Amino acid sequence: MIQAPEVLFVCVHNAGRSQMAAALLDHHAAGRVRVRSAGSAPAETVNPAVVEVMAELGLDLSREFPKPLTGEAVRAADVVVTMGCGDVCPVFPGTRYLDWQLPDPAGQPIEKVRPIRDEIDARVRALLAELLPADG
Repeated sequence: MIQAPEVLFVCVHNAGRSQMAAALLDHHAAGRVRVRSAGSAPAETVNPAVVEVMAELGLDLSREFPKPLTGEAVRAADVVVTMGCGDVCPVFPGTRYLDWQLPDPAGQPIEKVRPIRDEIDARVRALLAELLPADG
């Protein structure tokens, strides 16, 4: 059996963009991709506006929490997607790195967080199509 690809989403606080991306990829991949998220300087909690806009899609982030970025998590990943974590993300040979330039939802009202979520969703779907091309 082929091992599922592993994707790590990284942002500074692991409270917004990376949490949304991880939840969306996990949802769309339906167990076919291992998904993690982390932050270079994790916040105390996930952004409440992010929890709310994800709940609108039926995805519950209320039990999620920001996690610290570790070299082991980066080393284990096949693809590392950074979102504004700058140069703090460790780089390992053989790992694919993507940098998604997205606005930070921190401190933004729901109306501004929804388009960020929707952009992340579109990028996650495109990444999933690359990772798991349709058979035949």
